[in-house]
Amino acid sequence: MNLADARDIAAPRSAVWAAILDPEVLKTCIPGCQELSGSVADGFEAIVVQKVGPVKATFKGAVEISDIVEGESLTLTGQGKGGPAGFAKGAAKVSFADTDDGGTLLTYDVEAKVGGKLAQLGSRIIDGFTKKLADQFFERFQDGLEDPAETDETDEEDEKPKKGWIGRMLG
Repeated sequence: MNLADARDIAAPRSAVWAAILDPEVLKTCIPGCQELSGSVADGFEAIVVQKVGPVKATFKGAVEISDIVEGESLTLTGQGKGGPAGFAKGAAKVSFADTDDGGTLLTYDVEAKVGGKLAQLGSRIIDGFTKKLADQFFERFQDGLEDPAETDETDEEDEKPKKGWIGRMLG
């Protein structure tokens, strides 16, 4: 299954780039992620719990970040085994570009494959599930970078615009 989309994130490209490489951000944004450990250089080990149709499984696997072009693009690749439920693997090619309003245009192209009991559910269920997972990941990522209320509110202490949770974590 292939899926391509884009998101206009109201945050500078440098902040978006730093966030996508942060393991704590990835852990929070990956739907169902229970554990994530490792580093960008060595890859990450992950435990993710997901329910696809009637099949619920705990996937143990790896997430790697490759094809890194500093500040411009990278590839997120993940694969996991869910015991009798089967396996899932996928990759997202992600690119970053500045927008005219000082934000970042994040585009992604996702390819996913499943096997075992999961594959028996049919392509319609799997395709919908894959789209839902990708949307959830990038929506959480975008929401974490942008201001919480999309207003011009400021922190009274220092009069700086409020940041999303990722901005607060990295800032």
